[in-house]
Formats: sequence, C-alpha cells, structure tokens
Amino acid sequence: MRVAGLAAALLFALSPAVGLAQSVPDKTPGADDPDAKESVTSRVPLEEIRRFVAVYNAVRAAYVDPVDDRKLMQSAVRGLLLDLDPHSTYFDKADAEAFDEQATGAYEGIGVELLQQDGVLKVVSPIDDTPAARAGLRANDLIVAIDGKPIDAIEAMEPLRGPAGSQVVLTIERGEEKPFDVTVTRETIRVTSVRSRMLEPGYAYVRISTFQADTGADFQKHIAQLQAQAGGKLKGLVLDLRSNPGGLLTAAVQVADDLLEQGGIVSTRGRISVSDAKFEATPGDLMKGAPVVALVDAGSASASEVLAGALHDNRRARIVGSRTFGKGSVQTVLPLDNGDSVKLTTARYYTPSGRSIQATGIVPDVELAPDPANATRDMPAALADFSEAKLPGHLRGDDEASGVASGVVLPGDGPIQSALRELKQPGSLAARPAAAAKPEAKAPSVGVTVPTKPEAKAQPAGATVPAKPEDAKPETVDSDK
Repeated sequence: MRVAGLAAALLFALSPAVGLAQSVPDKTPGADDPDAKESVTSRVPLEEIRRFVAVYNAVRAAYVDPVDDRKLMQSAVRGLLLDLDPHSTYFDKADAEAFDEQATGAYEGIGVELLQQDGVLKVVSPIDDTPAARAGLRANDLIVAIDGKPIDAIEAMEPLRGPAGSQVVLTIERGEEKPFDVTVTRETIRVTSVRSRMLEPGYAYVRISTFQADTGADFQKHIAQLQAQAGGKLKGLVLDLRSNPGGLLTAAVQVADDLLEQGGIVSTRGRISVSDAKFEATPGDLMKGAPVVALVDAGSASASEVLAGALHDNRRARIVGSRTFGKGSVQTVLPLDNGDSVKLTTARYYTPSGRSIQATGIVPDVELAPDPANATRDMPAALADFSEAKLPGHLRGDDEASGVASGVVLPGDGPIQSALRELKQPGSLAARPAAAAKPEAKAPSVGVTVPTKPEAKAQPAGATVPAKPEDAKPETVDSDK
C-alpha cells in the first residue's frame, strides 16, 4: 500500500489548525482607540471570547444554584462542537477509553452501536453474535428507558456497560408496536470482525462486520484457509459488507489492497493541505484475479463504503445489494492532556474515480430488496431515514439531491445466494430490478457508519488544545463507524 504525500497526514491534520487558534495579534489594539482593529495576523475572535467570559461569569455569580467551575467549563467546551456535523464529538476519559476499546474489539457490555436522538437511543447496529443481537434488538429500534429510567434521566449509555454476567432491562419502541421490555445479560464482548465459510466448492464467503486494528490480518488468514480448502485457488468470493458501520480507515484500505493489483483506493481532502492523502494499491491480489462480488445495504457505511468504492471503481468487484449509508467523511481522534479526546471531522474522502459519496452513498450494480411479505414483521418499521442524508446537521454532499430514496437493510441468507448467482453468472440478476431476499427469523445485524463506540452516545462536544497533537489517531470510525 502506497500513500502519496505525508504518511501521517490524518494524524497531524489538526496541528496547523491548533497553531492558527493560538496565534495572537502582533500588536494589541490600544484600549483608548475605539477605532483600533486587531492585526490581520490574529486568528483569535477576541470579541466573541469577551462575550463568552461575560456569560461564564454571569452564570457563576447569579445562577440559582452554585455551579462547579470544572463542570461549567466542561459544558462550555462540549458546546464548541454542538452545531457541527453529527460525527464530531467530545469524549471524556471514560468515553475515550471505551472508544479505544471499539478499535481493539473488547469491552464489557451488550454489544450494540447507538446514536442519541431526541431523548432516546437509536439502535444503529446490534453487533454480530452478541447479547444485543441474541436478544433480538434491531437496527432503528428506539431504547426509551434503561432499567425503568427514561433516557433523559440517566447518564446516557453508562447503564449499558457493566460487569459480565449482570443484566439490564431495556424498554424498546419498534415502529407501530407498543413499547416492550427486553432483558439483556452483559458479556465481555470480543468482536470478531471477520468470518468465512465455503458456499459451494470453490466459492468462498467472507463477512466483515466492522473494521478493527486486526481486520486486515484476519482477512488474509481467512482467505488463506479458504484457498487451502479449495485446493489452492478459489473460483470466486462473496464479500459481505452488509450493516458494517465502518471502523478504522486503514483497515479498510488494507483489505482493498489485498484484492487489488494496482490502482487508487481512496483519497482524503480537508481544509488543511496536510490532511490530504492518497492511498494506492501495491501488487499482490490474494484472490489471484478470481471474481469478487461485494454485498452491501443501507447499514454499510464509512470504511465499508471506502472498500466497496475502491473495488467498484477499479472494476475489481460487482456491487450487489442496496444503496449504502453515505458517510463520506473522515474523523481524526485527538487525545487531550487530561485523558479526554476530541473526535473531529477533518476531511472528506473520495473514491478512486474522484467521487464523493457523502450523503449519497454507493448505488449497487444490482439492486436487491427484502421479501415484501416479511418486511413488516422482520424488518425495522422506519427505514426511510436510515442514511447520512437524514442525520440532522450532516455535511452537505457534493452530489446530494433531495428526494433520493435511502437504501434498505437486507438481512438473512437470501442476499448471499443472490450474490453467489451473480458471482457465478455475471449479469444473471440484471434483468430483475430487485430480487426478493428472505430474512432470517433472528434480528438483522445492521449499522451505520456513524462512528459511535459501543454503548456510548455520539455526544456534541468541543475541543481543547492537545498537549501532543502528534498523538492524534486517524478516524475510525471512520474512523465511520
């Protein structure tokens, strides 16, 4: 994998911005000159800072109850990101540690990706083979109470985390159904991001549920094992990215590189030139040229869209499924000197053809649809808003258009069989605008690329200047997720 420009472009994306934020006027305007202006080199909005200090002091002095200085300042710092895009957030120390756990894939909880909206927790994705998935939680379910307490009366997701073996009761709203309770037993969640099996002799199936630090290495191991089962060479691969919420951008790039001999993978562009980067493939296709079909749906987001876009634009794979989520932005995680972190959107990413999928998603070559007879019973009732374009405050996409229908979630084995038919006979599904897929009885595992950490809300927030900006971590989730 080659990276044009600076290899650490994402890591240092905020460093120049920090410098600008700290710059001061060459000469402070005279207090006795009402017409004096700040030096053009100043980047500090002094009038706005004075207004902030005035409000801060007013709250400290006159609010009906005493307010702790640290708590008040923490709220002010969080507010810096309040009106930015939904993926920019501030993590306190506990949330930052939990966010890191997501990248490594081990924590104690129920195993679910969540997004906080309007006083409820929206299920983005129950992670495969976790207590949340086994309890029947579904994408788009709304958690309105935890252990009988309304969401707005508790500390967000904290009750979802807890010692393995303990239980938590969730009150769920699902479509038009009456609210109901689900009891979930917490476990130590060790998320396995890659799974595989043989569909037919010579035809392999690999499922990537999220992109973690070890996803690339695991993908290589699974391909090697499948090739050994096939006698040395595979006839084709179904790569399942359905409901993959994203994760580490570098992991998605590594998997793309493993399937490409040459060509671009993804590029990133931000306001600051140092955040621009371009990733290109190096020789060495693990599949040795055998055909690939990538299976996606509305829950495929962020890093999974990077992978699908790279394979599609390089004509390495046909994309089958439904329109993807449409998260085309990259987040950089900056650790702060007090243990907190800031996750800030610093760039947009572009597929090898130069296309941004922000708020539009990737449209498959072959579109599938869930079985209408089972859609109301086995699928979330409100999938119309299941996309980046429907998130409040999302970044405007280059090609975003109103009225474009969102994709749908495609659970079960039906889409896999459709992808296999397309793999064996390219174009065999093209005559049908949408193939029916029979969902499994169990809940689908879906997710957005909203880079949220498991059982932790994406909190609106603000940043302080890190002591060591060079310690920033590239998006995950993207970063994602």
